Amino acid sequence: MSETVITVQGSARSEMPPEQAVLRFTVTADGPERVPVVAAVTAALNDVSSVLSAQHANDGPVSQWSADRVAVTSHRPWTNDGVPAALVHQATASGRATISRIDAVAELIDDLASHDLVAIDSLEWSLTDARLAREQRDVRARAVADARAKAEVLAESVGLGSVTPLALADPGMLDGSGGGGMPMPRVERAMAMASMPHGDVGFSLRPEPIVINVAVDARFSAR
Repeated sequence: MSETVITVQGSARSEMPPEQAVLRFTVTADGPERVPVVAAVTAALNDVSSVLSAQHANDGPVSQWSADRVAVTSHRPWTNDGVPAALVHQATASGRATISRIDAVAELIDDLASHDLVAIDSLEWSLTDARLAREQRDVRARAVADARAKAEVLAESVGLGSVTPLALADPGMLDGSGGGGMPMPRVERAMAMASMPHGDVGFSLRPEPIVINVAVDARFSAR
């Protein structure tokens, strides 16, 4: 009996709650005098650093954090009449913090954002590296199993026996050469969702789940 080649696509998906969040912030001030502008940002950055350092100490919710040095730029804006205005100095510093306890995220944001010169730039939810690796491995395996199950159904529907894998590849990469590789996962990292009043903190956060999607093209032979 001649060989029949069956080509299918398998897929798998996994959703799980995030385990940590990465918060990015900026400290900014501007004004006509360079020295007071730099002093204001330096003082605000010291306040932020004190908060993060305290939350990092003694196995606190902040697992790691960093902050840039204060940078200063100057520019001369133009008025509506096309006349150069007085020189404006701007001082900025930025930083990030990884928060390993989800229940502490809203309170930390509230503490930092309460400072007039501090802006929260982004908040990204994620899994730890170890958990992400385990989940990706599981989803990959289920995507390949899904492809095999589809091929077996197709083979059985035309009266053929068991299937033998010939090639695996990312979607769109499978060709007639029989070559291929393991499917790569796509991870959807959720951003912060809308807030709601809660307790003494100005808001609470409800992160969307982390989603891992894997699709794989597969080729099997059946007789």
